[in-house]
Amino acid sequence: MLKPLNGTFPSDKTIAGIHSIPVAEDGSIVFVWDKHEQALTTVGGRLAPDEDRDTALDRETMEEAGIVLESRRIPFAAWYWESTDTYTVFVMARILAYRELPEGFETTGRVAMNLETARQLIAKLEGDGLRLDLLALAEPLYLREFK
Repeated sequence: MLKPLNGTFPSDKTIAGIHSIPVAEDGSIVFVWDKHEQALTTVGGRLAPDEDRDTALDRETMEEAGIVLESRRIPFAAWYWESTDTYTVFVMARILAYRELPEGFETTGRVAMNLETARQLIAKLEGDGLRLDLLALAEPLYLREFK
């Protein structure tokens, strides 16, 4: 179940995963192509046992997209995993720098686009679902803070 966060991290359950929609200086948002899922997806993953959410997001963002994010991360949605009683939190953050994409991870590279293109591509590739719902929750934040 996806729920809006409105800028505040949830505190009622453990955060086990962290994902981002990075925003470029030109206003483009970045997704990555997951070679196993064969889908555009947000950047991120699970927290390792010794990581806080920022460290995990920094690691995942570098591994999957070769991106360094600014330290300001604004939570806009959380997915509740009933099976583990945990959340995956989704944030938006500005891109600080691009680096070479490392090899050996589950993505083939970053895909930069505007919100409308992201909506159309995701709708065409997978139809209604989590990623379109995420974009609907992310858009007001994007327009208010990143445009």
